[in-house]
This record gives sequence, structure tokens and C-alpha cells, in this order.
Amino acid sequence: MPLVAGVDSSTQSTKVEVRDADDGSLVATGRAPHPPTSPPRSEQDPAAWWSAFEAAWAEAGEPVVGALSVAGQQHGMVVLDAAGAVVRPAKLWNDTESAPDASWLAKQLPGGAEAWADACGSVPVAAFTITKLSWLHRVEPEAWARLDRVVLPHDWLTSRFTGRFVTDRGDASGTGYWSPAQGAYRWDLLAIVDRDRDWTTAVPEVLGPTGAAGTWHGAVVGPGTGDNMAAALGVGLRRGDVVISLGTSGTVYALSEAPTADGSGAVAGFADASGRFLPLVCTLNATKVTDAAARLLGVDHGAFDALALAAPAGSGGLTLLPYLDGERTPNRPRATGVLAGLRSDVSREAFARAAVEGVVCGLLDGLEALAAQAPTGGRVLLVGGGARSAAFRRVVADLLGREVEVPGGGEHVALGACVQAAAVLHGVDPLDVAASWGLGAGEVLEPGPAASDADAVRAAYRARRDAEQ
Repeated sequence: MPLVAGVDSSTQSTKVEVRDADDGSLVATGRAPHPPTSPPRSEQDPAAWWSAFEAAWAEAGEPVVGALSVAGQQHGMVVLDAAGAVVRPAKLWNDTESAPDASWLAKQLPGGAEAWADACGSVPVAAFTITKLSWLHRVEPEAWARLDRVVLPHDWLTSRFTGRFVTDRGDASGTGYWSPAQGAYRWDLLAIVDRDRDWTTAVPEVLGPTGAAGTWHGAVVGPGTGDNMAAALGVGLRRGDVVISLGTSGTVYALSEAPTADGSGAVAGFADASGRFLPLVCTLNATKVTDAAARLLGVDHGAFDALALAAPAGSGGLTLLPYLDGERTPNRPRATGVLAGLRSDVSREAFARAAVEGVVCGLLDGLEALAAQAPTGGRVLLVGGGARSAAFRRVVADLLGREVEVPGGGEHVALGACVQAAAVLHGVDPLDVAASWGLGAGEVLEPGPAASDADAVRAAYRARRDAEQ
């Protein structure tokens, strides 16, 4: 029985899953935390990721596996010197200090945002690696002078396993300087940041979906990928399906057979980890919003859910714009949260539900933008930590007005990394592995009576969103 391991290195922790390579059954798990961060500056020492992996691997029993793959938080920036040493703490995807650089970069191509979307599938925002490179060039010239390589979080971890600097097309597509449509780096975009540097030696080789990065203790190491790309594998995403992911941040994405380019910037035109494409909308604020609301109410998650479900749809007139730490979609990096409609008779229940509805309304706005770029008529899959919340499940189904499925399988990013590892081990399409493992099935929720109020709830949210522009 060959085993494979999937490593999920997220913003908050490292998770390891060990599975049977043939049927996907779970054999062992491990988990270890990362140092906490708080935007606008969100940085971590990459050494903490490796330490967390070692702790999680030990908790999983230090298994003997045939293959291993790493899925990491997307975007980010790890800068290395000529000796391969980390120059400064890694800037993470949710660090918004490069927001001015994103605005500047968007103006540097003739044609602006549309030209960027055509060039690399996406319009630059503060999350993207290219904006963080611009920030480093502008703010820390001494660190810039030491830069020999720039890699993504999952690339750095893969290099610790193999000694090679490689990446995959899924994670590369979130840099802002690799084109999913062309399948190649765009040196002209990197030259906007620094025209005097030879960028061809500074970025990692892009491996194919089943390419081997090397070996570690006898295990083949896959190319790895970004967390959203791995989660798509972990739920067996098919063409037309939509994933709504409720983590610290929120994402909505779909599988596409063709590359996408949204000049409005709402939809990022990413590649996936199987050779296809993954148009995606991301919001910075999801379960962090309900975590903050629960803290203010002095309750745990279960009690918070009960409060939110006890309030009527529309939260008694309360509307929360959940931009607690700035926002990416819409692009408002300096925004803060807004609670509107507050009256003296406000209830704890209404406040709890307003927090949930605010997060969900923002993600459903993203789904509408996504539907203009890719097929979205298939299953709606709800994943992430927030998918365990009864309140989030109910509000998503009611405001969407469609059947929602909550897949089983636990940690879908780590599971997707296991899928990739098995695909590399067996030399087959990762989607075929996901299908053979039967991934994606789970509990199905139908819209309830409150679905009749969905239009009014979403209209109130849009009105408040537009008023705060």
C-alpha cells in the first residue's frame, strides 16, 4: 500500500495529511501553528514554516511515503540572496503595504488594467508578488541589492525538500508576471519593476502538473501549487462547478478549459494545478469577521451560530460591510468595516447575523463577476473552516437560492496536495486521481423559507457598499 503526503502551509498553520495513494483513505494527520500576523504588515520568517512542518510531520508519525507535495498560501514574496539565504521576512498575500505599488503598476502599461489582464490574466492588487517586488525596490534598497531569487512560499518549502527552485503553473499565475494564456513568464512586466536586472535567473522553473521536483528521503516530491489550486483538486472540481471557500479570507472559483482575462480586476485569471484554468475572486475578510463578532459578543462559535440563526433574514435592518482589514474585492486596501442601520433596540442576534450576511453578500457579488468569465451552472461546493458553521451554511443557501453541497474529506488543501502527490507517483492527470478517490460528495442543503428575502438583503448590502465608495 503506497502512501502519499500532502502539506498545507497556510497563513495560520501547517497541516499534513498522509493517505493511501490508490484509494485516498486517510492514514495520519499532523498540525502546527505559524506566528500570527495582522495586516497591513503581514510577514513571517520562512524558517517558521519549516519548523511547523517538522512538528506536524512528527505528529503524523514521520511516515514513509512514496510521494509528497506542498500546497502553500498564494502570492507572497520570499527573497533570497546568492547563497540561498532569506534576505528579509516573507511578505504574505494579505500584506497590503504594496497597495500604492499596485496602483502605480496598473498605470505603467498602455491600456492600463485591460492590458494587464491580457498580459497575465489579472490586474495587479496588493496581494500579488509583483507589487511586493515593487514595494521592496522602492522602500528597502539594501534588501533589493541582495536579491538573487524571488520565490513563492510553496516554492521555498519545496526547495527545502529538494534543493531545487521550482514552481507550478497554478501558483506562478498569482505572481502578476507569469501568463496562464501563454504558459510563460512575462519579462516585460518584471522589467517595469527593474529594467537593469536579469530576471531570467531570478525566478523558479515552472514544472508541469505531474513534474517531479526531486526526492526527499526516497519520496518523489511533486511541483506543489497554491492553496486554492490544491483545494480544487481536493474537492474533485469539475467544469461548471463553483467553490465558495470560507477561511480567514474568502474565495469563489470555478474550473475553466480556457484562460480568462477580466479587465475590471474583480476576477483573477489563474491557472490550475491540472493543466486547466481557475478564474477566482478573493475577499480579504471572511471568517475573521465572524471571529471578531463572536469575540465582541463574548461567545464561542457554537453560541455565535445559534445567535445568528435566531435572527430574521436582513438582521433587523443591520448591514455590515466586512472590510475589517482593507479589502481586495472590491479593491479598497485602506477600508475599514462599516455597521449601518444601528438602532437603540439592536439585538445580539441581529449583530451576529449581520456579520454572517455581510461576508456572504460580498462573496456572492464575487460569484456574479465569476459567472461572466466561466461556466458556473454546476454544483456549488462550500468549503473551508466556515463551512462547518451552521449559520454560514444556512445563509449561503438562502441568499444564493441554490442547492449547496458541503464536501467531506476534512482539510481540502492538504487533501489536494495528496492528490497531486499521487498523480506524480502514478503519472496520471490529477483530476483522474480525484475522480477515482470519489472526492467532492457531502451534505446537501436546500434553500429555506428565508430565501424569499434574499433580494432585499443583497440590495441593502449593495446600497451600503456603493455608498461607501
